[in-house]
Parts: sequence; C-alpha cells; structure tokens
Amino acid sequence: MPRLSVVVPIYNVERYLEECLDSIAAQTFGDFECVLVDDGSTDSSGAIAEAYTAKDARFRLVRQENQGLGAARNTGWRNISPDTEYLAFVDSDDTLPPEAYRLMVGTLDETGSDFVAGNALRFNAAGYSPSGVHIKPFRETRLKAHITAVPALVTDRTAWNKVYRRSFFDSAGVLYPEGILYEDAPVSVPLHFLAASVDVLSEPIYHWRVRETGEVSITQMTDPRGLVDRVRSIELVREWLLARPEPEFARDYLRSYDDNTLVEEIPKFFWLVADGDAAYRAAYQQHVSQLLRTIGTDRLDRLSAPLRIKYRLTLADRMTAFITVHRLHRRYVALRNRLRRLGR
Repeated sequence: MPRLSVVVPIYNVERYLEECLDSIAAQTFGDFECVLVDDGSTDSSGAIAEAYTAKDARFRLVRQENQGLGAARNTGWRNISPDTEYLAFVDSDDTLPPEAYRLMVGTLDETGSDFVAGNALRFNAAGYSPSGVHIKPFRETRLKAHITAVPALVTDRTAWNKVYRRSFFDSAGVLYPEGILYEDAPVSVPLHFLAASVDVLSEPIYHWRVRETGEVSITQMTDPRGLVDRVRSIELVREWLLARPEPEFARDYLRSYDDNTLVEEIPKFFWLVADGDAAYRAAYQQHVSQLLRTIGTDRLDRLSAPLRIKYRLTLADRMTAFITVHRLHRRYVALRNRLRRLGR
C-alpha cells in the first residue's frame, strides 16, 4: 500500500499535463499513488492521462462528466486507496521540484503534525519568481506551528502546497465546495484552525504556473463570476466558523479571519473595479457591500483611512467617487515607492 496519495484534477490542459505528470513521476519519494481525475476534458488531456497510466503503474485514471475543480478533487479523494497515510493535491498545469514530497513526508514523520504546508514559486517560460501570496506566511520554517500563533497562515489558502495526514483530512469532514471557483479556502482555512499543529516550510515545494498570453486561469479571471465566487468562498469560511460548537471559533477565529478579509482579501478587487467594466463594478458593489454588512460596518472605523473611505463609498454605492479615490491612492503609492527607492 503506498504511503502517499496524490490527486490531480484534469480539465483541458493538454499543453501542460505531461510536464505536470513528469514532475510527479520524478519525485525522489517514490512510495505514492497518483489518482488522475479527467473532469470531462474535450481536448487530448484524457488521452495523455491514459497513456501515462499505461507506462507507470503508480498512476491510475478516473473519468467523470465535467463538474468543476472542487468536484474533481472530491472524486479523487473518494478514489484513493483506503489505507494510505498521506494525501496531497496537484493542479494539472503546475509542477513540483523533485524533493518536494520527500521533504514534506519526512517532516510529518518527524513531527507528527496534522499537515505540512510549503512555499511556492510562480513560473512561466521566462523563469521562476517568488509567489507573492506565499511570501508572508512562509517567510521562515516553523515546525509544530498553528494559525493562532502564526496569524499570517490565514492567507495560506491554496490546496496544492500541502501534504495532509490522511486520518486528519478524513476526520475533519471538510470537502471542496462544488460549482464555484476559488474553492481552496473553504477547505484550507478550516483545516488550519482544526489542526493540532502544522509544519510550515520556507523552502519552495511547488511551482505555480502563470498562464501564457492569451490564456486565462481561474486566479487571473476578471469577469463578474470570479468576484461573486470569491466572495462566496469567504462566506463559506465564515459560515463554517460560525457553525462550530467551540466558542473560540466564532469569537476569536472569526474575528481574525474577518480582519484579514477586510485588510488583504477584499482589496484585491479594487484594481479590477477601477479598470473593469460596468458589470464588474456592479457585481463588486452588490456583493462586497453585502459582505461588509455581514461582517459589521462598525469594524471599518479601525481600518486605515484609505480602506475606510473606499468601503464607505462602496456601501453608499458611490462607485464613481470610489474609482477616483482609488486611482489617486494608487498614484500616491506609486510615487511614494519611487521616492523611497531614490532614498527620499
């Protein structure tokens, strides 16, 4: 029985799939199985996956009608061997460095933590660079840590930079939401709070692809659906925290999560609101306003002045003023950074 099960959802990635699977096959930790889930691909991805299973017995293929990334991950989890010790997920356009699973499984063997999470690099044809969203939580290695001791881990929301202890993942009962984009956070964030301890590795253990010009990945989407689903992802995490019986989840953990949402998560929409079309702006105003009211508008008074002003304008449906303020703020920040680089 393999010690590690790796789940790879696949949908229309013929350009990148073989490179992804090659990186898994080349892992120096070889005691694994890899469950490929063809989520109704209409290109040659299914054939590539099938050919791979024919040449490497560690790989096997499950097919289903297209249901989306969350459903494909859940299908993969349901089809892994029953007694594997560890579980990991990989997106089918990404790759891993050869030592990734040896390092992560070895760390869990040493510490007994519920899961390990590691740093990531972005990459394309031009080369590799640090992943901006992973810099802060993975600045240094911390063994047997917890999100309450390392608050920056609330931003560690990706599914694929982790190896879970299988017993922990199964007992948590938290599966990926189906039918929405940005399905990672409603699993990753709750599992951080549920874990007794987590190992945090500063070493990059995952290579996260930047799609080439003309291609759009989920994290690069600018249409209103991306915004609506991202807000829904936040709401799902909040609902899970509120539903927990332990008082600290709704009292302390929810407050910490909301603080991060206000300071780091929602501001990711600001650039697209200022540069996007009317449909995106309307979706932002409707769904973000609802989220702000759910969190509590009294929380806004403790934010920085730029954030406070932008949120008040959002709630008042003054989007023209919001865009003007954001563009002025963006120009100010750019000028300030330029002067700092010049030592002024």
